[in-house]
Amino acid sequence: MSAEEILDVVDREDRVTGQAPRGEVYARGLIHRCVFVLATDAEGRVFVHRRTASKLVFPSYWDMFVGGVLGAGEDYATAALREAEEELGVSGLPQPVPLFKFLYEGEGGAWWSYVHEVRCELPVRPQESEVDRYAFLDPAEVERWVLGGDLAWVPDGLEAYRRLREFRGEPRMNM
Repeated sequence: MSAEEILDVVDREDRVTGQAPRGEVYARGLIHRCVFVLATDAEGRVFVHRRTASKLVFPSYWDMFVGGVLGAGEDYATAALREAEEELGVSGLPQPVPLFKFLYEGEGGAWWSYVHEVRCELPVRPQESEVDRYAFLDPAEVERWVLGGDLAWVPDGLEAYRRLREFRGEPRMNM
């Protein structure tokens, strides 16, 4: 998506209140919509990647989710599948399973974040404009990478990951 792409602007209840170009949405700190998709392979390993340096938000940071912003009029389910297929470089993924939604408010702005998960058993060819490096890691290794402190992680992804662990009843991580 470019800075000129039109996004829905939403309120604190996730109701559409207008539309604006992506660049303006970020510059003015307007609330919008995003999807987060935890992609695992056939062995249950998590797709972890470093964002490219050209990303508008959190360039060169690591993330354990694929996803992104919704275009104007786009629904969460459509965006989750589109973003997962684009970033993983595959087609024919099953529809990502919606898990929960929360309002992220923190570094970078505020957006409604709908967390999904999908199993990707296809060979991935991550989108070069989105993904700089990647690996599939078992969940314990993801935790070690996150807690290691050596890597910069996207703050919204960390919040989504913390909430996902809570949603699943897993022990709290001190991130």
